[in-house]
Amino acid sequence: MIRKPLFVIPSLFLLVLFLSGCPKKMVKIPSIETPPVKDPMTKLLDAFSSADSVQARASIRLDTVRKGEELKFLLNGIVLYEKPDKLRILGYHPLGMGVFDALYRGGEFFLFSPLQSRAYTGDISEFRDVISKANIKILTEKPEGDLVPNRIQIELPEKETRLDVKLKEVSLNSSLPKSTFQWVTPEGVEVRPLAQFLKGKKLE
Repeated sequence: MIRKPLFVIPSLFLLVLFLSGCPKKMVKIPSIETPPVKDPMTKLLDAFSSADSVQARASIRLDTVRKGEELKFLLNGIVLYEKPDKLRILGYHPLGMGVFDALYRGGEFFLFSPLQSRAYTGDISEFRDVISKANIKILTEKPEGDLVPNRIQIELPEKETRLDVKLKEVSLNSSLPKSTFQWVTPEGVEVRPLAQFLKGKKLE
């Protein structure tokens, strides 16, 4: 798997960020003014589809509510995309420790949490009903003349959770190593079905 060198089904890895990020008290950001989307993955892939490939660094902010307390989590990240249907986002603690690795590849989803030494994998098509009921909102910002967005915002209103990914140092249409979107389970990591993750983790 990629150690260090890029949006994936957001309702999944938001929970990993929530459980293991860097919490700080915050001012609540206003809700995104856009209708919910039924297929978040398609919308995300479409946002990058003008390029054959994308490599970018990212700053990631997660705003959420836990037990009535408003919190934010700040992470560094890497965003990787390859046309037509490969997308990977890696999140890191500001001190360099890996927090999550989320990979979407042709319908398959892989989620790895180094801090929990646990990974989840499964076919996204099995969870279409769950995703369609999540009221996920997505907003992308693309400067005039640019091929890909420089900012992606994802909101789960029912979870009072919002993800803001700002891309920087963007490199387009460069050749990516074959290993970029390969999934190799790290030694000692427990692999579980994706269904178990969805059923077992809830924001409070």
